[in-house]
Amino acid sequence: MSELSQKTCEACRIDAPKATDVEIKTFLDSYPRWTLRDDDGTQKLQQVYSFTDFKAALAFTNAVGAIAEDEGHHPAILTEWGRVTITWWSHKIMGLHVNDFIMCAKCDTAYSAVL
Repeated sequence: MSELSQKTCEACRIDAPKATDVEIKTFLDSYPRWTLRDDDGTQKLQQVYSFTDFKAALAFTNAVGAIAEDEGHHPAILTEWGRVTITWWSHKIMGLHVNDFIMCAKCDTAYSAVL
C-alpha cells in the first residue's frame, strides 16, 4: 500500500461503494498508526501527529490543507500546541472510501517532510 501516497482521489458520489472490512484491515495493517473510529455508525480513520511546538504543528496543518485542496477531499483537523489530530472519512457516503486511504498516506508523507 506504499503506493497510496502517489495516487489521486476520485470524485466520490453518493452511491460510491464504502471500503470493505478487508480493505480497512489491509490498510490498518500497512498503516498501524491510524486508528479506526466509529462515530454514530460512521467509520473514520484518525491519527495524532506529534510536534515540538505550535509552529511545526501549524506548518503540518497548512501542508495537509494544501494537499486536501489539491485533491478535493478534506479532513477534520484539530491543531494544538505540539500535536495535530487528523480524521478522514467520506461525507457523501458517511463512511470510508479508498480516497480516505490515499489521503491518510499523503498525510504520513507530509509529516515525514516537515520533521
